[in-house]
Amino acid sequence: MFTGIIEAVGKLKSYAGGRLAVEVPADWKLEAGESVAVNGACLTYTASRGRAALFDLSPETRRRTALGLLGPGASLNLERALKAGARLGGHFVTGHVDGVVKLLAARKDADSVTLELETGPDAVMVEKGSVALDGVSLTVFAVTPRSFRTAVIPHTWANTSLKDLKPGSAVNIEYDILGKYARAGAAGDAALREALKKNGFF
Repeated sequence: MFTGIIEAVGKLKSYAGGRLAVEVPADWKLEAGESVAVNGACLTYTASRGRAALFDLSPETRRRTALGLLGPGASLNLERALKAGARLGGHFVTGHVDGVVKLLAARKDADSVTLELETGPDAVMVEKGSVALDGVSLTVFAVTPRSFRTAVIPHTWANTSLKDLKPGSAVNIEYDILGKYARAGAAGDAALREALKKNGFF
């Protein structure tokens, strides 16, 4: 479990054979099997190669994320797993990326930057709800069937890889887990109601 509050921005050293090599902070003492969110995707640390931490990508992760599209030197948002009892500063982020969406525009708005992104086909968003973009916890507004917006404050802009995005960039998105469970529950209620109706209970 993660929070969407980025701890560091690392660099992609290489990607080959389904394995990412990512430069991480020198003071990170990772243990084999530890989970790290890399651009929002929960990956398992397996070994080190110099300053680089190695992570294996499953076929599902390669299909669901934009990690395989990045080249050496690309900036990556990094967050270690949430410790029990720690402050939850963002929102509950699982690291299970739902898919990839396209950045439509980035506009300066006073001191902040407003990002507009396409709405994915399975989007679960509400006005003022939460979303994780490349692992960054952000608040959603201006939701339409085709797009949504989110504002990035100066601190977040300066300390994440979001500042490297350009219109057309592919962005990993994870919808709020609470919203996904609520939608699944509502769908289940509807199916149950329909079954009861077919059997004469309504």
